[in-house]
This record gives sequence, C-alpha cells and structure tokens, in this order.
Amino acid sequence: MFALVDANSFYCSAEQVFRPDWRGKPVIVLSNNDGCVVAANKQARAAGVEKFKAFFEVRELCLRAGVITLSSNYELYGDLSAKMMQIIGRFAPEQHIYSIDESFLSFKRYPAINDLQAQGMAIRRAVWKEARLPVCVGMGPTLTLAKAANHGAKKLAGSRGVCVLASDNARQEVLQQLRAGDVWGIGRRIAARLGQMGIHSAWQLSRMPPALARKQFNIEVERTVRELNGVQCKRWDEARADKQQIFSTRSVGERITDMASLNQALAKHVGIAAAKARKQGSLTSAVLVFANNSPYDEHPLGFKQIVRFAVPTHCSAVITSAVSQVVPALYRPGVRYYKIGVGLLDLCRAEHFQQDLFAPPAADPRLMQACDALNSRYGSDTLFLAAQGTALPAKGQGQGQKWAMRREFLTPQYTTNWRHLPRICCT
Repeated sequence: MFALVDANSFYCSAEQVFRPDWRGKPVIVLSNNDGCVVAANKQARAAGVEKFKAFFEVRELCLRAGVITLSSNYELYGDLSAKMMQIIGRFAPEQHIYSIDESFLSFKRYPAINDLQAQGMAIRRAVWKEARLPVCVGMGPTLTLAKAANHGAKKLAGSRGVCVLASDNARQEVLQQLRAGDVWGIGRRIAARLGQMGIHSAWQLSRMPPALARKQFNIEVERTVRELNGVQCKRWDEARADKQQIFSTRSVGERITDMASLNQALAKHVGIAAAKARKQGSLTSAVLVFANNSPYDEHPLGFKQIVRFAVPTHCSAVITSAVSQVVPALYRPGVRYYKIGVGLLDLCRAEHFQQDLFAPPAADPRLMQACDALNSRYGSDTLFLAAQGTALPAKGQGQGQKWAMRREFLTPQYTTNWRHLPRICCT
C-alpha cells in the first residue's frame, strides 16, 4: 500500500502558520516580481480569483473581496516544507519527496496496519500539531491510485481529509468522480484524444484494454491503465541521476541599464548555480551567460556567451571572475535588460575528476565548503562574494540592488532570518 500526503494550498497555508488571524480568510500568493497568481486558497477561489491570472487583472477584485495578497516567500516555504517532510517520514520506512508539498510513503516493509483510515488521520494530526499545515492523505495499492485517492480526500464529502482505496467499490467511487485529464501521467493532449474516444472519467480509462492504450498512445498510458486497476507498474527512483546542466535565471524587478548592476546580477546567479553544483558534487567545464530585454519590447536585444574553463570547477569565485571579464564586451548601453541568468554546462562528478599535475586548482575547495556550511547554518547569503553587491544600500550610496526580484507584499522569513523571529507579547 502507498500513501500520498499533500498539503492543501501549500503556499497559502504556509503563510497562515505564523498568522493565525489569516486562517479562514481568502489568501493568494503571487509569482516572481508579483506577476501572476500562483496559489489561492479555497476562500480566494470562492471569491472569484483564478490561479495563473495576471495580478493586474484581479487586483480590483482582490481589493473588493478583501483578499490577502502576498509575494512568494520561498525561504519560508522551503523551511516549512522540510519540517513537514520530516514529520511525514516518521510514519513509513520508505519515503519519496515528490514536490515541495507532496510526499509518497510506502508501507510494504511495514508491519500490517489494521486501520489505514486511522493511520491517515494520525499523519494529518501530527503534521497539523507540529507544523500547523493542513494536509490530505490518499492511500492505494499503486502510486497512481494513491494520487487518485488524494484527490478523493480533498473532494469527496465526508472523507475528512483521508481516502483509502482498499476495495473495488472505493476505487470505483473515486475514479468515477475523477476526470481522465486529472489522472497522474495523462496530459492535456492525451486527455483530448481520450475525450474523442468517449473516455472522460478515470473509471472509463481504467476499463480501457491495456493493449489498446499502448497501441493508441504509448507504454506510459498502458502503465497508467494497469495502475488504475491495482497492478503496480510505476516506481519512484531509488537514486536520482545528477543534473547534466544547472541554470539560474530570473526576470528582474527593475530593468538593468548599467554595467555594474548587470555584473552584480550575473554574479548573484553564479552563486546560486555554483552552490547547486557543489551540493550534487559536480564540476562545470563551461558557463553560459545571457541577458536580454523583454520580447515585447520594440527591438528585442540581448547577448549569449559561453565561457570555458581549462580545469573544471565549482568555485563561485572562479566562475564569477570569468563572467565578470566578459561582461564589458557583451554589455550594450541603452538596452534595458529584463531577463538574465547563467547556466553551468558539461558537468562531471567531482569525485571522479582526474586532476592535472601541471595545472593546480585555481581555488581552495575548503573556502567553498566553509561558505556553504555558514549559509546552511545561518541562512542563505549569510556569506557571499562582494561582486554580488548588497541587498541593502550602504549609507549614502543609492538604493542597493535595484535588479533584485520585486516582492512588494513579502511577509517575514520567520524561520530563516534572525531579524524576523516572531515576537509573542504576554500580558
């Protein structure tokens, strides 16, 4: 038996952890640079706010309906997600974290559970008690059915947040209420083709002959059909393959028009990408540097340049130095840069790399180890290269990082920033 534990409107729920006065009220969370709605709780949806709508299109509606509007607080979400996953992991010997708010559990190496419904309720109570996050639990004999059960836990009346597909009757009830397009692994195009074949519900999809599913579509659809009938075909990877490329890119909050700001912004992305490379134990042989204005500008302009290294590296200082040397030749005055980033290419495993006797490393790896350790312990950007500039302006020296992501409705980072620790007043 598998379980899928999924947080309800995770971004919105995470914002309500330290603001209990917001519980039961409409809340939405915006994307980078406060562009569009990426999360909306049920109260906000009931007020008419649609996900993925541009914020300027729903701003007036939010004001009229009293919707609490927030910027994405990634630091808070990441920390609360880690805590939630740690709590969930206590309930089974095997856990697979599928996304920031979803986690699979496997009970195949666990003593027989007499009451799966009670087990699901225990998971819900533990996550709420220790992390103040509402979750729903779906259980089924396959990963696809666990996903479907989780949908039933959210939608079926009387489920109380837990749905167990331990019988054919329970499976049929849930699959009949689940659209074929909402089945895990069925994309929009396949759902449209299924609709043309008269298959609209997950139950109808499960009745499709597996051989026909493979003939009409592919082997993955066949596996999905078999999984809907309780035959285990899908497994999570025991060990994920390393990324072959690592990118860090983002649209800026305010257009970049000077070379110094462009250099700082690129150095910031180098730091992010290099830290990811070190975390997975990889070295890079080349870095891609790019920047451009908006594609909606009258004359789209920008640049893209690859810088190669004689010796592969994951040192932020070495990569930043290389990028800073090419920026003066790439920068064009008058261009209002909007989207920038870097990509680490030709990655290789650090432990398997053969060093060159006549080309010693350009940097001491212990420096980056110390930097990563401090940032892990005290929060990101506790220690960083001066080339990135400072987020806060120095006294009498302008406005700091104008290019930083715009987050006008950002809440405090309660769990990752010492200055934002919540205060409790007792009277």
